[in-house]
Amino acid sequence: MDPYKTLGVDKKASDVEIKKAYRRLAMKYHPDKGGNKTDEKKFKEITAAYEVLGDKQKRAQYDQFGSTGSGPGGAGTGAGFGGFDFRDFQNVNFDFGGGFGDIFDTFFGGSTRKAEARRGPIRGNDIEIVVRLTFDEAVFGTTKEVELSRYETCEHCKGMGNEPGSKIINCDTCQGTGQHVRIQRTPLGQIQTAATCEACNGAGKIPERKCRECKGEGRVIKNQKIKIKIPAGIHDRAAIRLSGKGEAGLKGGMAGDLFSHISVSPSETFKRDGDDIRTEQHIHLLQAVMGDEVNIKTIHGNVKLKIPAGTENGKVFKLKTYGVPKVGTATKGDHYVKIIVNVPQKLNKKEKELYEELIKEAKLNIKPQNKGLFG
Repeated sequence: MDPYKTLGVDKKASDVEIKKAYRRLAMKYHPDKGGNKTDEKKFKEITAAYEVLGDKQKRAQYDQFGSTGSGPGGAGTGAGFGGFDFRDFQNVNFDFGGGFGDIFDTFFGGSTRKAEARRGPIRGNDIEIVVRLTFDEAVFGTTKEVELSRYETCEHCKGMGNEPGSKIINCDTCQGTGQHVRIQRTPLGQIQTAATCEACNGAGKIPERKCRECKGEGRVIKNQKIKIKIPAGIHDRAAIRLSGKGEAGLKGGMAGDLFSHISVSPSETFKRDGDDIRTEQHIHLLQAVMGDEVNIKTIHGNVKLKIPAGTENGKVFKLKTYGVPKVGTATKGDHYVKIIVNVPQKLNKKEKELYEELIKEAKLNIKPQNKGLFG
């Protein structure tokens, strides 16, 4: 049999894709699901396939030799994939503590490692919020005050969950183990399963008397205002992390973090391009021909820009360091000005005569139209 075909994956499949395929098939054909002997056989096949493809060394050997035996063309002692023997699975204990262990957590409702983790300090959850800024606030920086509703350490019990003066004792339900263990006999042999104790949530310990403030949680929900300093030049969709400003942990665990995702409103005047600013400046045709000096509005105030004679439409000028401050530095981006030359749409009699004189002076063979410019 081909393990790739058994799991329904391509030979170029990643480890994650192989693992997902095995999870899906194992859940479908697992004996505990009440399947028949065909399902049991199928389960053995997909488990054997994963034994090969889930191990990098065995997978490489299979890809090279078409077998997991000792060498080219090597064969095992039983049916399966080359050198893999299905009989190895007859008396297996699937609580491996690694490898298949995390996969079988899907079926068996948790593991010893998870229960043990609940007994020690547990880090608090992170909090994510959106902070909305105006264009100017993002450019020049500001301080925003936000109000959060979050878990904070209970001051009455100092986060322990027990009423001051009372003890922390072993859970009567699980006898301090944090889990319920049972052994099942299956066609694959004996399988040990563990479920988290609901009475202590896997901690193995409970308060003798629960704290009257937090009801044994060790945390209480409170509203608190937090000031967030926004640095000058921050970009849209950036994130600011405030360590320890998330939710309080459990059993002395450290607090989570607060992530502030930045949303910046666009400006009606300026277009931001990274740390640069881009604007357009409309000028008269004669300004483009003769040259001029014009006022340019920047985020740092008005600036004089000299327009050379003969400036073409679409010409771009750079105002150095008149852009957005670069976050965390003293430098700034630049301001780019694109020139838009406005051609007159209507001419009065005097203007028309002057343009006709210019046509003659330039000896241009132009046939003015009755509509439009000279209408």
